Amino acid sequence: MAFYPDTSHLDGVNYLFGYPIAHSLSPLLHQTIYDALGLRWSQLLMESKDMEFFMHLTRDPKFFGASVTMPHKVAIIPFLDNMTPEGRAIGAINTIFIQKENDKRILCGTNTDCIGIREAITRNTKIQTIRHAKGRPGMVIGGGGTCRAAIYALKSFMHCSPVYIINRDKREVDTVIAGCWEGGFGEGLIYIKDETQASEMPPPAIIVSAIPNISPQTAAEHIVRRILKIMLERGRQGVALEMCYHPSPITEISKIAEAAGWQIISGTQAMIWQGLEQDRYWTGKEVKELPVDKVKLAIANAVSRSRL
Repeated sequence: MAFYPDTSHLDGVNYLFGYPIAHSLSPLLHQTIYDALGLRWSQLLMESKDMEFFMHLTRDPKFFGASVTMPHKVAIIPFLDNMTPEGRAIGAINTIFIQKENDKRILCGTNTDCIGIREAITRNTKIQTIRHAKGRPGMVIGGGGTCRAAIYALKSFMHCSPVYIINRDKREVDTVIAGCWEGGFGEGLIYIKDETQASEMPPPAIIVSAIPNISPQTAAEHIVRRILKIMLERGRQGVALEMCYHPSPITEISKIAEAAGWQIISGTQAMIWQGLEQDRYWTGKEVKELPVDKVKLAIANAVSRSRL
C-alpha cells in the first residue's frame, strides 16, 4: 500500500522514483543545493514500482519535478506530455520537469545522464586528451538505459567514432542499437562479440562502464571481462569513466583499468553533474549559479563515510 508523504513543511517537492533506491546520494545532492539557495524544497524517496501512484503525486501543486531511475527510465515515457531532444533521442528519461502552457502544467522529460557523462569526462581530463579522442573509438560496457546515454555522449559530445559496445547479452545490445538508430545516432555502433574481434579493432580512447560491480559468473560475463582487458592493454593511457559508485567507487573494473595505465573517473562525478543539470531545469538558475563546491564536498564526505 502506498502512503502519501508529508509535505506540509515544504514549498516545493520532487521525488526520486525507482526501485531499489535506498542507497542513492541524489536526495543529499539536491538538499545541499536547496539549503544553500534558501529554498524550502526537498527531494523525497519514492521507492516503488507503482507508476499509477507516482503519477498521482505529480498532480500536487507543490510538485516541480522528479529524478527517475531504474526500472522506470523507459516505462515513464508514455506518461509524459513532452520530451526534450536529448530525452527523445536517447529514449530513456531520468528527469521530469514542469513546463507551463496556457496556464496548464505540462510534464516534460529529459535525460541529464548524458550531460553528467560529458561533464565528468571534460572537467576531469586534460584538454589534449579530449582532443586526441575526437575521431577515435569509444567504448561502452552494458546494455541498459545508461548505456544509451553514454553512447549519445560519446558520439554527440566527445565525437568518438566508432563506438564499441560490450555486454553479456547480445539481445540487450541489439535493443540498444535499434533505439539509437531510432534516436538518430545509431551509425558507427559496433558490438564486440569475442576476444578475436577485440584484438583486431583499433583500441578505444574513452571507455564508459555502465554495469554493477559484480564479479563475472557466467561464460558470457567472463568473455566481456576478457574483451575489456584486451582493449585496456591495447589502448593504454585512455580515460575510463566508472559509472558504478555504490557501495564503493573503487570497483573491479576501475582497478583493472588503473593497473593498465588508464585514468579513472569516478561515477560520483557523473552523478554530481547530471544532478546539477537537473536543478538547472528545476530552479531556473544556470549551473554556475548553483553551489557546485558545496555539492562536491557533500558527496565526497558521504562516499568517504560509506567506505568506513
